[in-house]
Amino acid sequence: MELKEMQQELTERIAQHKLVSATISQPRQKSGDLKRIRLKPVEIKDLYYIQFEYQHEHVLKHKNLTAEEAGQELENLFAEFRQGLFQFTEEKVQVQLSKKFKVGWKTEETGKKQVELSHNRKKQYLLEDGIPYPFLVRLGVQNPDGSVKKQKYDKFRQINRFIEFIDDALVHLPKDRTVRILDFGSGKSYLTFALYHYLRVEKGLDLRVTGLDLKKEVIEECQMIAEDLGYGQLEFLVGDINDYNEDSAVDMVVTLHACDVATDMALARAVKWNAKVILSVPCCQTELNHQIASPELNIMLQHGLIKERFSALATDSIRAELLSLVGYETQLMEFIDMEHTPKNILIRAYKTGRQPDAGQLERYRQFTALLSAKPFLENELKELL
Repeated sequence: MELKEMQQELTERIAQHKLVSATISQPRQKSGDLKRIRLKPVEIKDLYYIQFEYQHEHVLKHKNLTAEEAGQELENLFAEFRQGLFQFTEEKVQVQLSKKFKVGWKTEETGKKQVELSHNRKKQYLLEDGIPYPFLVRLGVQNPDGSVKKQKYDKFRQINRFIEFIDDALVHLPKDRTVRILDFGSGKSYLTFALYHYLRVEKGLDLRVTGLDLKKEVIEECQMIAEDLGYGQLEFLVGDINDYNEDSAVDMVVTLHACDVATDMALARAVKWNAKVILSVPCCQTELNHQIASPELNIMLQHGLIKERFSALATDSIRAELLSLVGYETQLMEFIDMEHTPKNILIRAYKTGRQPDAGQLERYRQFTALLSAKPFLENELKELL
């Protein structure tokens, strides 16, 4: 089969609304930032699109294209990638391209697959509306019959978003021993309880979870709730990130809305504990805002609002890059704040031990020099860089 014929076959199936899902992988250039692309059909305002999810080294990007545009995008992608796996309504198609673009085409008949246009169907949550979960009832998110309270539905949706991140992290957690998890700055602990419920009750993991916060009255309330629910391997302690020294190794560290360099303290502790999973939603990134000085960027930085936002984005980019430099696969993803519901950034990092590519540390140095930045986290991790 010729390359043009392959692209035509795929495009025709997509135009006929037969696509269920697809993955394009194996980049020709190993050094490239784009690692794989996932496709799925969606319906937006009664129109059919193909959603392309581009999985870069540190970030996910999405683009919705018409069937015709999707065909052109496939042509572009197969100039850069060597493999595609397509699930259509009645067949699975695998394509493999050689170095010289010779096409390998394999097809396998499958049972009838249902096309789900996700933008047009009810959101399927890992925790379902209508099923009572004792911790959600106890925390006032659900009624005893399992229905979500109207004024708490945003919180229910946000909890489920967090559970999606936990579910994605399962593959990185140990299966042959007790999983150790720390939640710094746990606050009212909606997410701490959700994490415990999902991993312990739903997935049956042997684990021990500690929530840590400075507010004594909040911690006492959370500890009482945990005891009432029979969550024997969940504890809440009063304390600061820097004062916690009970563990020498931790599997997952969660830190949500730790203010400014408190986030960096938690990230540094997680790295030194060799945590396999880090989930962090930073807050109040002021360190760089006070340091930043770059004449080349003065057109932006002369405006206080822009300087504040740029500093926050640059801070989280620096954090992600530092984690990458010390052996983590890191992504910056959208997350929703539990209290005020603006979109926020979540740093998700998985320990892989991958060594940084040649020049990565130098590029980081050039970036921080441009901003006159002296990051707290860099200093904390200097022995590992």
